[in-house]
Amino acid sequence: MKLLNNTILVTISLLLFISCKKDEPIVVSSEDYHIAVDKLTEIQVHDIFSPPVASRIYAYSNIAAYEALQAGETEYSSLVGQVNELTPIPAPKDTAGLNPRISSIVAFYEIGKSLIFSEDRIGNFRDSIYKSWEKKNPESFRKSKEYGLQVAQHIKGWMSKDNYAETRTMPKFSLYTDDESRWQPTPPSYMDGIEPHWMKIRPFVIDSANQFRPAPPPEFSMEPDSEFYKELVEVYEVKKEMDEIGDSDKNEKLEIAKFWDCNPYVSTQKGHLMFATKKITPGGHWIGITKIACRKSNSDFEKTVYAYTRTSIAMADAFISCWDEKYRSNLVRPETLINKYIDENWSPVLQTPPFPEYTSGHSVVSGAAAMVLTDIFGDNFSFEDDTETHYGLPVRTFNSFNEASREAANSRLFGGIHYRAAIEVGLKQGRELGTFVVENLKLSPNKQSLASN
Repeated sequence: MKLLNNTILVTISLLLFISCKKDEPIVVSSEDYHIAVDKLTEIQVHDIFSPPVASRIYAYSNIAAYEALQAGETEYSSLVGQVNELTPIPAPKDTAGLNPRISSIVAFYEIGKSLIFSEDRIGNFRDSIYKSWEKKNPESFRKSKEYGLQVAQHIKGWMSKDNYAETRTMPKFSLYTDDESRWQPTPPSYMDGIEPHWMKIRPFVIDSANQFRPAPPPEFSMEPDSEFYKELVEVYEVKKEMDEIGDSDKNEKLEIAKFWDCNPYVSTQKGHLMFATKKITPGGHWIGITKIACRKSNSDFEKTVYAYTRTSIAMADAFISCWDEKYRSNLVRPETLINKYIDENWSPVLQTPPFPEYTSGHSVVSGAAAMVLTDIFGDNFSFEDDTETHYGLPVRTFNSFNEASREAANSRLFGGIHYRAAIEVGLKQGRELGTFVVENLKLSPNKQSLASN
């Protein structure tokens, strides 16, 4: 009888233990969100998305995650009424046991998965994480997941009306003309200009694609005393100077050019063989910097999602603004003119990307991202940028986000792919746009409390 009683007690204890295990709270941290963003970046690199398209993926995925958090207690305001045409997100029917952080990550993965090609890559990775959460508390996970999917579905409806699908069927941009001031496809692939209709995409915060229309580039002229020709020669001379130093530790300009390359598809040709080297986009690099800033400041989950969302929105609008100018001014790249008039064997340090020159995309996007990150983390926020170590490049240290954006902009001159005007004006364009986003995207009613996170 005593043995039977002991057996019953052990069984009851075991059942209670199992029951407790099932009801264990699911702890979701900012690191879980960083992992999700990193996975999306990894797949974007694998799938080779162009910089503008990648910015759209980041923006919608982060917005979905951010809006899902509104179901819980948060000091951050909804994006509804602050970004163009977003209608109120459905509220959860029952908040008992709901974990908004799980809903946030579920919404992020769902939107990200819908926007990339390699769905299995993100799906399998996501499911392994979901299983570990579900084991801890099946009911809480089920309810949280259902709400995250509900938010994602709402974002998909809004997303479907941004004119992206329509631009997929618009004419390609392949311009061969006698007007040598106009952009021409460049070696080695001589690709058509990518995303010539990106200015038709609905922006997020800015009013229109041309709201931050920059001053026009210097008037095209091959006269030696013209401003345009002087800028062309500067590109040639900077490369010549770098060639004389060679690939050594002293060649700082070469290191800067390589560090900020951020070309998602670099064609390499050896004989009859051509293959691609894949890298992150400019937006992907600044998403990496956002992660670095969040980790250094020990940002909690909510502030982490807030930082990614605000930064990705600014960058998405920056690409729309920049591409509007690129296909308006339609300016020829330095490589084309240098090969024709100065040195037919000259080639830039970086591969010239396949779209018009003015303004510099990296300059615009870096300027915008830096303004938003400065507003979130402070003006003198120093950091070590290890974003490019995956691609064999060393860590670079910056004293501020604006310092990093200036170096990113200058990298385009050192890389031989932009004239100085496109860099200077592009950085100004990006910073003005970023300031507009900062002033008009009011997500936090209590900014002082954020700084102490």
